[in-house]
Amino acid sequence: MRLDEKDRQILSCLEADARASYSEVAATVGMSQSAVHERVRKLEEGGAIKGYRADIDRDAIGLPITAIVSLALSPTSPENIPALIAEFGLVESCYSIAGDNSYALIVRAPSTKDLESLVDALRSKLSVTTRTTIVLSTPFEDRPLL
Repeated sequence: MRLDEKDRQILSCLEADARASYSEVAATVGMSQSAVHERVRKLEEGGAIKGYRADIDRDAIGLPITAIVSLALSPTSPENIPALIAEFGLVESCYSIAGDNSYALIVRAPSTKDLESLVDALRSKLSVTTRTTIVLSTPFEDRPLL
């Protein structure tokens, strides 16, 4: 999908506030409300906008521990690793990666004990070795792309 400057401005507005009204976006980007509505519809249909969601504070909902867990596969690891990883509720994201490891997971946990239990379960269920890094602070995350 090819984006022009107005599309990028609309995406930037929605990235900053997905609940912004068409009239608010229109005022920001200098277009009519109907033109913004039509462009948003096209951006959705074209796949540039995948959805809308709430930005949830993990600390506020009892998930203060963030960790990056890298997985190295073994010859006995199952073939459907991503599907099996998806069964673990504390895993927020799963990335297939190049290098010494095959997957990197972003995990949100209520405690280090829960994180340890998750890592043990991953090792057992997936026949993998793991390397876990606990995040100490997050200077920024989910920066706007546009």
